[in-house]
Amino acid sequence: MTPISPVVPVYDGPGLSSLMPTLLGVGDESWLPEPCRRARSVVLLVIDGLGWEAIRSRPEQLPTLSSFAGGSISTVAPSTTAAALTSITTGVAPAHHGLIGYRIRVDGSVLNALSWRFPDRAPPDPSSVQRVAPFRGQSVPVVTKYEFARSGFTQAHLRGGPFWGWHTVSTLIGECRRLSDLGSPLIYSYYPGVDEVAHQYGLESSFYESELSFVDHMVKELLSVLSSDTALVLTADHGQVNIEPESWLGLSAVEDLVDECSGDGRFRYLHSRRGRAQDLLATAQDAYGAQAWVRSKEALLDEGWLGPTPTPAVIRRIGDVVLAASDSVAFIDPKLPGEARLRSAHGSLTAAEMEVPLLAHRGLRA
Repeated sequence: MTPISPVVPVYDGPGLSSLMPTLLGVGDESWLPEPCRRARSVVLLVIDGLGWEAIRSRPEQLPTLSSFAGGSISTVAPSTTAAALTSITTGVAPAHHGLIGYRIRVDGSVLNALSWRFPDRAPPDPSSVQRVAPFRGQSVPVVTKYEFARSGFTQAHLRGGPFWGWHTVSTLIGECRRLSDLGSPLIYSYYPGVDEVAHQYGLESSFYESELSFVDHMVKELLSVLSSDTALVLTADHGQVNIEPESWLGLSAVEDLVDECSGDGRFRYLHSRRGRAQDLLATAQDAYGAQAWVRSKEALLDEGWLGPTPTPAVIRRIGDVVLAASDSVAFIDPKLPGEARLRSAHGSLTAAEMEVPLLAHRGLRA
């Protein structure tokens, strides 16, 4: 028996998918940190992979962030970049926007949502896979890495607003200052470094500690150039779990029942062979139930993990069985064995993955 319960996302109140509508003035803002209320301009900084656990447990690396007002909120499920960033920008749950994992089964093939590639054919039009207008159709300036400008994933979750690409962190800071000083009421900015370092080196490495210290310095510098009537609001798409090499588990117990895998290492969708869904569920529960929350597609939807009222397209994309890791393990997709080189992972519903910061501080420039 799994000794802990999953942290089910909040979709109808203070949670990551409600943040953008609230910042745009739709709905009750009483749950937002006080510094972002009545601000002339808001800079939303999304730091990929910086979960609440890192902020709570490592104040020595994060003294600036530790001084911010606010606390933790829940991200979405799966707790992974494609799903969560799209929920931030669209303001809806994965059940509605449809980017339900790192790799998604779309029209009979598995789409890598971040590289926006199929293995066997041309990729789809991003707006046909994710149909919800980002930023509720408003023109919100986006400050993110320059090389993301033409990617399919960028078109899926950031289309419609002016794009300002940064090459270095100093230009991220400079663009946010410039746009705020020009009067933009809301600016969306994104930094991926914490997630990248965690995946390569793990959460217990000196490299990860150094990256946290670097991020804190970056935030301090950003605060110093923002005016006092501008609020810096900081959040993340997900937290992380450290994964040792031997904790990447194969799926040999169910391989004869699985047609294909999708999703993430810690939120693995298993698409059954025709007519074998019930056999797959029973076998997966026996083989992996001590290390994961094993759910059928129907149970996943009934429990609302992906959000309310899933679209027909989303229902088709979900595997017949889902393995959501509860222990510090991840499940290897046989078609993506290189994923097992990652030293941290996310996607599941543990507190370390699901709890993300929602913090705010006014700019320090007079």
